[in-house]
Amino acid sequence: MYTVELYAKVRRAVMVDGKSEREVARFFGLHRQSVKKMCAYSSPPGYRRPKSVVSPKLAPFVSIIDSILAADRTVHRKQRHTAIRILERLQEEHGFRGGHTIVREYVNDVALSRQEMFVPLAHQPGHAQVDFGEADGYIGGKKIRYHYFCLDLQHSDAIFVKAYPAEVTEAFLDGHLAAFAFLGGVPQSILYDNTKIAVAQILGNGQRRRTRAFAELQSHYLFEDKFGRPAKGNDKGKVEGLVGYSRRHFMLPLIIAADFDALNAKLLDGCRKRQQARLRGKSETIAERLVRDRQALMPLPDVGYDPCHKVATRVSSLSLVRYRTNDYSVPIRYGHREVLVKGYVERVEISHQGEIIAVHRRSYAREDFIYDPLHYLALIEHKPRALDQAAPLQDWDLPAEFDRCRRLLDARLGQRGRKEYIQVLRLLETFTLAQVQARIRQAIGLGTLGFDAIKHFILCGLEQRPPKLDLTLYPYLPSACVGLTQARAYLQLLERAA
Repeated sequence: MYTVELYAKVRRAVMVDGKSEREVARFFGLHRQSVKKMCAYSSPPGYRRPKSVVSPKLAPFVSIIDSILAADRTVHRKQRHTAIRILERLQEEHGFRGGHTIVREYVNDVALSRQEMFVPLAHQPGHAQVDFGEADGYIGGKKIRYHYFCLDLQHSDAIFVKAYPAEVTEAFLDGHLAAFAFLGGVPQSILYDNTKIAVAQILGNGQRRRTRAFAELQSHYLFEDKFGRPAKGNDKGKVEGLVGYSRRHFMLPLIIAADFDALNAKLLDGCRKRQQARLRGKSETIAERLVRDRQALMPLPDVGYDPCHKVATRVSSLSLVRYRTNDYSVPIRYGHREVLVKGYVERVEISHQGEIIAVHRRSYAREDFIYDPLHYLALIEHKPRALDQAAPLQDWDLPAEFDRCRRLLDARLGQRGRKEYIQVLRLLETFTLAQVQARIRQAIGLGTLGFDAIKHFILCGLEQRPPKLDLTLYPYLPSACVGLTQARAYLQLLERAA
C-alpha cells in the first residue's frame, strides 16, 4: 500500500504542476492506473473487497452446500457442519476439486445474510419485562443453585430482583407481588418469554392459552400481557440483560447468607443503589426517569392477591397429602377426605371444606416426608404398640423431662405405662410444650407422676389455684401412719428434759 505522502506528491504533480498522468507514472515508477486512483482519492482508500461472486468452480455445488446448511438448522448447534467438513463431503461424495477458501467464503456469506437486524426502540413509561435467572450461592451454610425473579421497567431501567429456592408457580406469583409493592403500582403491560408457568399452549397467530394461575394473576392486577417469539430472547432484551447484570454485580463473589430473607435484603439494597446510576446515552439518572414510570403505573388493588399454587387431592391411608413429589401430614380424622393444597414459597397449607387443617414448612427436596407428630397421637393411642416404631415420632425433639417421664411410667405401671405416656403426649394437642414440660417436672418432684396429675397441675396453673390430688390414685407413694397423742407420753418427755 502506498503512503499518504506519495499520494500528495503524485496529486500535486498532476493537479497543480499540470503534468500528464503518463509522465508522472514514469517519473515515480508507478502504473498509470495507480496514478489515476491517486488522483481520485486524497489518501489510500485501503483494500476494497470486490462484490461477492460465486466461483465458477463452486457454482455447480452451491445447491448441495445450501441443502447441508438448511439441514443444519434442525440439529443441535454443536453438531452443525463447519466449512472444512462441508469441503470434505464435497470432495468425497461429489468429486469437488476446488480449494477451501472459496467454500469458506461462501459459507460465511450465507451465515452473514441470515444474521438478524434490529430496530432501535424508544420505550414509553409504565411498561415492564419479566424473566428468571439462576445462580449459585451459600444459603444456610450449604451451596445451592437458586433462581431469581427479575423485573425491568423499560423506560427508566429501574429493576427489581428477588431470589427463590426454585422457579415454580408460587415463586413467579410472589415475585410479581413483591415487585409491584416495591414500585408502588402495576405496569400497564409486561413482556414475558413463553415460560410454562404462564403459557399452557402456544396457539396460532401469536395467541397463547394461559395457565390458570397466570390468568388469575392478570385478572387481579389487570395488566396487559405480551409474549416474545419462541426461542427469541432478544424480544425482551432489557430483562435478558438484567439477568446477566444481576448475576455479575449482585451475586459475585458467591453470596453467603443465613437464609433467603437475608439474601433478598442484599438484592433489594443493590436494586435501590442502582437507581443512582446514569446510563450511557441518558442525561438523567434511573431514579429521575423512574418518576415518570411510577406516574404511568396503575394503582394497586385494595385487596391483595393470594400468591399460591393450588392443587386438589385426597388424603392417603397414612394421613399424608402429596404435593410436588413430597408428602405432608394432616390429622388422622381427615383420612381419605378431599382436600385443597396451597403451595406458597415458604409454606404449604392444607384445607378441608374451607378450614385450614395443617400448615407445614415448604420442602424443596424430592420424595421427602414432612410430619407433624401431633397429627398421629390419637391413632397411636389406639395402637400403642406402634409408639416406638412410628415414623412421625422418630425425629421429634422433646425435652429430657419427657424421656424421664416415659421411663418412670414404664417402671411403675408396666405395659399400662406406655398408654399413660401417650396420653401425656396428647396434652401437647391442647397445651404448649413449655406448660407440659414444667408440669411433668413438678409431678416428678412430688412423686405423683401420671396423666391425671400432670393435667391437673396444668389446669391449676392456668386457673391460679392450688392443686388437690387424691393420693389413693398413687399407691406407689409411701404411706404415712399418724398415731394418737397421749398425756402419758408428754409427761415422759418432760421427765427426760428435767
